[in-house]
Amino acid sequence: MIGIATYSISQTGGQQLSIIVGCLTGVAAALGLELYRRTAQLTEVRLVLFGNEMSFITKTDMRQAAQRMFFQAATRVATRPLEEGSGNLREALTSLNTLFDLYRDPLEGHTTPPPPAKGDSVYELALDVLNFELAPFLAKWHPSLQRFEESHPDKDESEWLENTAFRTELRQLQERLRPYVIGLGEIAGIRDPERHLRPSGRSTQPRLTVPQQDGTRPGPRE
Repeated sequence: MIGIATYSISQTGGQQLSIIVGCLTGVAAALGLELYRRTAQLTEVRLVLFGNEMSFITKTDMRQAAQRMFFQAATRVATRPLEEGSGNLREALTSLNTLFDLYRDPLEGHTTPPPPAKGDSVYELALDVLNFELAPFLAKWHPSLQRFEESHPDKDESEWLENTAFRTELRQLQERLRPYVIGLGEIAGIRDPERHLRPSGRSTQPRLTVPQQDGTRPGPRE
C-alpha cells in the first residue's frame, strides 16, 4: 500500500500534488497537536496520605479524572459539615452511597486506562477511598438506620438512639476523607483546592454595587 501511494504521488504533478502534500501536512500537524495536548505539561504530584507516599505523573486524562472526583466529593456531605440538630441522616447516607457508586463505576468500566508505567494512578487513590473509608462506614450505618426506620416508621430520626454516634463518626469520616479530596484537587491542578472545602463564614448576604443613572458614584445595595 505504501508503494502504491508513493507511486501515485510521484505520478501526480502541479496542483494535485500540492493538494496531496497539503492534506498530508495537515494530518501530520493535527496528530502532532493531539499528541502534544495529551502529553504537554507533565508534572509530578507527591502526596503523603496516612503515612503512605504516592506519586502521580499527571497527564490530561488523569487530571480530568481527578477533577471529576474532586467535584463529586466537594459538593457532598463527604466534605460538607452536617451541623448538630440539622440535616437528614438518611439523605447523608444516600449521598455517601452515591459517591461510592460514582467512584466505583470507572474502576469497573472498560474505558479505565491501565496503570501508568511510572508512579501511581488516580484510580488507586479512589480505590483506597472506597475500601478503607466509604465501604466500612456504609456497611455499619446503613443497616443500622434501616432497622430503626423499619421498626419505628412513625418516629423521627432524631429519636434514633444512635443519632449522636452516627454524627460523631460522620465527622471523623469527613476528616479522613479531606486529605484524599485535597489530593485529588492537587492532581487535577486546581489552585488551592482546600479553599473549596472550608465552611462558609458568610452570615449575611453580600452587598452589591448598583450603577447610578445620573452619573453619581454607585452606592451599596443590601
